[in-house]
Amino acid sequence: MPLASLVEKCFLNTRNNFEFVIILINSIMKTLIFPLLLSVLCLNAYSQKKKDPSEKESLFRFGFKGGVNLNKIEGQSFKDEFNYNYALGGFVQINLTRKLGLQPEINFVQTTAETSDDITDIYDDLFVGGSQRKAKLDYLKFAGLLNIDLGPSQRVKLQLGPQWGILLNEAVDSLKSPQDVFKKGEFSVLGGIMLQLPLIHIGTRYEIGLTDINGIDNKDKWKSQTWLFFVGITL
Repeated sequence: MPLASLVEKCFLNTRNNFEFVIILINSIMKTLIFPLLLSVLCLNAYSQKKKDPSEKESLFRFGFKGGVNLNKIEGQSFKDEFNYNYALGGFVQINLTRKLGLQPEINFVQTTAETSDDITDIYDDLFVGGSQRKAKLDYLKFAGLLNIDLGPSQRVKLQLGPQWGILLNEAVDSLKSPQDVFKKGEFSVLGGIMLQLPLIHIGTRYEIGLTDINGIDNKDKWKSQTWLFFVGITL
């Protein structure tokens, strides 16, 4: 389906701009990104048959990436739904052997969540009612990943490791008075897979927050979950 027709179809089936953006992103992922990922995987499987077994990656490689992250904050105070945001970052690959490597990276990640009606009951002294019930958080995240090469090539990498996030900025609606409601740091673990081609790479990962990021008290535990889909270049 041509891109213009896809946009027109999404617009005609929506009631507002926000719904239009969400449906458009879903449609693009289904019609463009997923088929592209499948095609690249097929090409990679075919190219493995011709790959020289003695070929090795460089000891050090550098990369940059950007992508879409679907995140939510678990807790009675927030709606149980994922929100679309973005992430940008860079990394260094240290390829120790043909099968194992390290990948330290730094990422700027934006997180949003919509508060539920329960938050005014739990924290009635802090929040007021109203239609604006969103929280936007900007994080700088540092990850230390272990890369495990799968199969005979060094192109498909399983990625596992810990991550530490520093809260740079928070904007929370419906507060009676300005104050910080989230903790300044968050520890999480992540796992995912990356397809490493000669210049570009694509991948996905899932992150689970282990820190209770509620900076008010312990009445309600807030923990984050994130799906990240990314594409980038590796030099």
